[in-house]
Amino acid sequence: MMEVRKSEIYRYLGYSKRKKIEITPEIDHLIDECIADLEKVITPATVYKRLPLAWLDEKTIEVGGMQVASTSLAKNLQGCHEVFLFGATIGIGVDRMIKRAELSKMAKAAIYQATGAEMVECVCDELNEQLRQDVAQEGLYLKPRFSPGYGGTPLSLQRDFERILHMSAIGISLTETCLMVPSKSVTAFIGITDQKTKSVSGCAACDQQDCPSRKE
Repeated sequence: MMEVRKSEIYRYLGYSKRKKIEITPEIDHLIDECIADLEKVITPATVYKRLPLAWLDEKTIEVGGMQVASTSLAKNLQGCHEVFLFGATIGIGVDRMIKRAELSKMAKAAIYQATGAEMVECVCDELNEQLRQDVAQEGLYLKPRFSPGYGGTPLSLQRDFERILHMSAIGISLTETCLMVPSKSVTAFIGITDQKTKSVSGCAACDQQDCPSRKE
């Protein structure tokens, strides 16, 4: 059973002790209800590939025929000559639950959104840990995962992820604007290095200080 962190759901919903916005017992009960609902419909799946990483200049990499010029991504992958590309999803069932709730109970729809976001992060964390253990046997380490669309990288990189990973095999497709369907899906780079590094991800790995969803 997936270990869903309610503290993360609270954060996605905008609750914050610093802002003195607190969860009521009624909302907390509704969150528990929504977690139970989504646990019945999620279908977690992942796909990944380990690929060589070439440096074209100090801020431009090439992997799997994909070229990316990004200062933030280059900083993240510094010291790496291999990388994992991965895709993860919890399936289309969550999107259906959200749409249904939007017609009748918007509070539930918002909580489904937040809970789905946390659940797909749990799937990513589980894969991250598996890959960390795999490379540790070679005396190697992982950098924090870094997703297309962040740190100045274009969302259009999703097309390359789709081509390289064949993400349709786990049910992920792309819209014309490169958004993923199901919506609770994630793609990311994970650098592989021989330098010991603190394996962090999410907000800890992101330079965007003004993000409304940033952890405190």
